[in-house]
Amino acid sequence: MGRAFELRKGRKMKRWSAMSKAFTRIGKDIVMAIKDGGPDPDSNSRLRAVIQNAKAVNMPKDNIERAIKKASDKNTENYKEVLFEGYAPHGIAILVETATDNNNRTVANVRACFSKCNGNMGTQGSVDFMFDRQCNFKIKDTGFDVEELELEFIDCGVEEIFGEEPDENDAEPTKSILMYAPFESFGTIQKEIETRGMEIISSGFERLPQVTKELTEEQQADVDKLLEKLENDDDVQNVFHTMA
Repeated sequence: MGRAFELRKGRKMKRWSAMSKAFTRIGKDIVMAIKDGGPDPDSNSRLRAVIQNAKAVNMPKDNIERAIKKASDKNTENYKEVLFEGYAPHGIAILVETATDNNNRTVANVRACFSKCNGNMGTQGSVDFMFDRQCNFKIKDTGFDVEELELEFIDCGVEEIFGEEPDENDAEPTKSILMYAPFESFGTIQKEIETRGMEIISSGFERLPQVTKELTEEQQADVDKLLEKLENDDDVQNVFHTMA
């Protein structure tokens, strides 16, 4: 069938793999949200946020409903959020956020990833201080004045806000506005956005490095091997690093 077909097939398989991983992460987020605050999105702000994120990655409605039903079952195990810290080759600090129902398995898997890629797992607090934890919101832009919004939301904790042009590859390209704030401001901002009737496309948390390090292409490839191996682990939710 030729090289062109193989390239298209490769891209499609990679996209499906990414979607599958995203759906797995969302499924765990739904379980943790429901175990924490119940199955009703109207009274569970954390679950509302997860459902918004599920829609943002095009998770089918049936999948979302099945995940909520499964998570509501008392026999469904909850997941524990565990943070791992360490170093990739060339002095790159790494934080690994996991959600696990078997901590021994997760510890072994994460340690193996570091070991096989010439990295080193660190102790608690060894690199966490190098990152600032922030929350973010992506809302639908229906003609807002970004400068006015920034003034209106500054009391809620928003530190940065800017407009984003739509992605032409999206099925329904939509202009959006991004907001960034300290981790602890999430609830206040979410409540204010909802009170104003603004549509949240997605929201979440990030760990932003205070300082990044430049590497050569060859060195970047060494770090990328570790990042890819970690991200492919089913227990891993997010990976953050200090590579520029």
